[in-house]
Amino acid sequence: MIKSVLCWGGLLFLLLQRIDALVVPLSAAKPTESLMGVSLPKVILDDNNNDIDAIETEYLDIGAELGGGSADNKRTMVVFGTYAGDFNMIEYMQKIRASLPQLQSKGGIDRIFVIVNGEPKQIKLLASFLDFPTTSTKEEAAVEIELLSDPTGEAGRKFGVSRGFRPDDESLSPFAKQFCSGIGIGPPWMTLPAVLPGYFGDPNGRREWIETSLKQGQLSGRWPEILELDGDQNIVANKFDDAPLVSNWGRRPFELATLRLQSLIGIQIKHWSELKPVDDRCLTQYGGCTVVEKGGNAIYSWVDRGLCDVPDMHDILEVLSAAAEEQ
Repeated sequence: MIKSVLCWGGLLFLLLQRIDALVVPLSAAKPTESLMGVSLPKVILDDNNNDIDAIETEYLDIGAELGGGSADNKRTMVVFGTYAGDFNMIEYMQKIRASLPQLQSKGGIDRIFVIVNGEPKQIKLLASFLDFPTTSTKEEAAVEIELLSDPTGEAGRKFGVSRGFRPDDESLSPFAKQFCSGIGIGPPWMTLPAVLPGYFGDPNGRREWIETSLKQGQLSGRWPEILELDGDQNIVANKFDDAPLVSNWGRRPFELATLRLQSLIGIQIKHWSELKPVDDRCLTQYGGCTVVEKGGNAIYSWVDRGLCDVPDMHDILEVLSAAAEEQ
């Protein structure tokens, strides 16, 4: 029975992957141009993710920052997040947190802008829930991180992110539109291909960022707890290590779904009133990301095509490594 379920699940996964082609809009391919003049306030935190009362709020013109570029052979990543309580926003931050050393050493990234469609207080709260690194950890991570507040989602729309299901249909409530996207109805169509692998697993998948995020959630008191940690908080066992037939898969069935359950219960539901969007357009708007080299040339761009459709950082690193070899 288990083999039959896995077989059918694998066939469905392969079928879904056949429609997994990504075409980004022109604005996403040329972010320096599309974002010129878009200025957003910085959200300043200290080492413990506590608010720092700045005398004067500092704004960054995203397009100008990208056009100025980083140092020679260095790159800037920009994440166009969703609202603070959204799956995609949470997973962007979890993946970046787990991949910072590789983004710097292999990807050549020395600066990351993380734009959240929320007020500064919401961003500070989410960063504290995820133990998200701040600019002040630059010495450890070797990457400068800027959190930026965009409550209306303007930067994402300028970049060209998907606005979700029927964004201009005023006869449907934002929650109805979100429900349709959540069950895979209507464009941009890629919610199910992103969600289902969390249940079916992937023999060739990666679980490093998942275990790192599960550990962070477990140490923060979020349920379920599936890891066994030693006295130094190192992972010594994972309950999925005992899964029959699939324990040696790269990403085991239900492993990613368990992390998402942690986020759903411990962050999204528990703190909905604090993290919900302040602009209804952001309830259905998806995110994206880009990596820009010196001079403003984009060498990687992505737009989310559904719920949980967030790029794998290893896939981004492969593109960046290939680009570096061509130079």
